[in-house]
Amino acid sequence: MESDYDELDRRLVSALQVNGRAPFSSIAEVLGVSDRTIARRYARLRSAGALRVLGSVDPTALGAVRWFLRVRCAPTASVPVAEALARRPDTSWVSLTSGGTEITCTVRTENEADSEALLLAKLPRTPRVAGVTAHSVMHSFYGGSDSLVAKIGLLDPSAVERLRPPPAPSRPGPVRLNDGDRKLLAALAIDGRAELEQLTTVTGWSPTTVRRRMSELRGHGVLYFDIDVDGRLFGVGPRTLLWLSVLPAHLAEAGAALAAHPEIAFAAATTGPSNLIGSVVCADQRELYRYMTTRVAALPGITRVETAPVIRTVKQAGNRPS
Repeated sequence: MESDYDELDRRLVSALQVNGRAPFSSIAEVLGVSDRTIARRYARLRSAGALRVLGSVDPTALGAVRWFLRVRCAPTASVPVAEALARRPDTSWVSLTSGGTEITCTVRTENEADSEALLLAKLPRTPRVAGVTAHSVMHSFYGGSDSLVAKIGLLDPSAVERLRPPPAPSRPGPVRLNDGDRKLLAALAIDGRAELEQLTTVTGWSPTTVRRRMSELRGHGVLYFDIDVDGRLFGVGPRTLLWLSVLPAHLAEAGAALAAHPEIAFAAATTGPSNLIGSVVCADQRELYRYMTTRVAALPGITRVETAPVIRTVKQAGNRPS
């Protein structure tokens, strides 16, 4: 499949990163091809599993807490435990690292009681789990609606501006979801480009109400559109997780600098002894070594660095295991 990817495929993915629900006609106009060509390319990439547009939810906008878990277990138990975690609706980015002896994942907890139940009761009692380290996210420097694809820069600034959706009016304050909201978000989590007619059927709302509510949820910071993309399409290798310990006086500066690196797909400040984490994507081990000995080595206030290559991703950003 890798040999089938070309520059138009990559530019199409870049356009969808800017606006996941942009009409094919708008993308075609910006890229200088026909609507039919864009529709055909998108269908091919999606059917091959190389591209998905997702409607994602920022749990912090709903008052939830995000945790990064490091679950240590015997190699023979790592796959079934990872698959069990992947089946949970509150998990994402479930991965096997460290030669298969550790599972990392992101977990969303709705309140303190949920956090306590997950972190203090359920996981440690799972058979053959040797230990759990939990890091709650204090601040995100890069990720969410931001993407590694945005850093590759295949589209010029004028093309990005033509594709960018109109900004949703900012709506500060708490958000309460109703049943229609939950149905809408669930449908978009499966397919961020779901047709308006499908969304009206799912929610029972009129097309005008669906459009308005999507805009309101974006304005509240609850809803954003993301892409899952096969890294081979852009010639990048597997992910490596960075666990950095940073002196508190340098945490904001180091986090901002890390987020600006072209190799970084995600960066956040967390609680715990490793208080800055990053997801790194390099073409190969040689490039990873160069990155570690140059960009990471230059970060201020770093006292400890741990790397954990991802050997298998069991579940990505969507709600379904990959």
